[in-house]
Amino acid sequence: MRLHKQDVFPGYMSQAVGFFKDQPAGQHILDLPAGNGKLTAALRDLGHTVTPADINLQKSDFVYADMTKRLPFDDETFDGVICLEGIEHVLNPFLLLGELIRVSKVGGHVVVSTPNIMNMWSRLQFLFTGTFYQFHPSQLHDYEPEEAVDRFHISPMSYHTMRYLGDYFGADVAEVRGDKAKRGFLSPLYLGIKAAGSFWSRSLYFSKKYEQYRERNARIHQQSNSWPALTGRSIVMVFEKKRSTRVAPTDVFLNEEAVKAA
Repeated sequence: MRLHKQDVFPGYMSQAVGFFKDQPAGQHILDLPAGNGKLTAALRDLGHTVTPADINLQKSDFVYADMTKRLPFDDETFDGVICLEGIEHVLNPFLLLGELIRVSKVGGHVVVSTPNIMNMWSRLQFLFTGTFYQFHPSQLHDYEPEEAVDRFHISPMSYHTMRYLGDYFGADVAEVRGDKAKRGFLSPLYLGIKAAGSFWSRSLYFSKKYEQYRERNARIHQQSNSWPALTGRSIVMVFEKKRSTRVAPTDVFLNEEAVKAA
């Protein structure tokens, strides 16, 4: 599977560079998938040590890493991990996110971006077509299971799914960022929709039935209703690893497959 980076410097990449620009220099960062090495070069210009990884081995310092399998790095190797517009291309995004967190040090940050299926434009698209923004099936090619190709956007990932997985594998959502607003000229409409659903949304998050999770739910409500989450073409989630987990992501996946096969 080969992911092709855009020739321009896209917004989600700018967000990742901006985040690590504010971090102390000299961090060891994993860039996966590294594509053409543009992000790696930008991070090195900031004074960081970067390990670029991909299956394309486009440059001599690239490390071969297949995002569909266990990554070839030890636990807690990196101070920072970046995976931009890659998680939606794999059949098992749960495994990939777990692996990204596994190889991050406790206290380190994992930055993940993916097309934002929760933005207002995507919600309108789903209402009228039943498909998410950037995930309509008409754009997909029919490949055989054994073909090692980029299957494109096959795994839509929402803020809520990624937040839950992050927590499962030991990381909290520290920030939610976004790039340029999708159909930004519709902002007045977006604000109207947000206002119209405000009471309904709050009734879900702050129900007395879930009082024991009030602090957590308040944080989820704030992040998922932030302007970047509601309008960004891509959602950029910054995880901070809080703890190590005893079970490796690959073990979780393999155990589930064994149960299904039994």
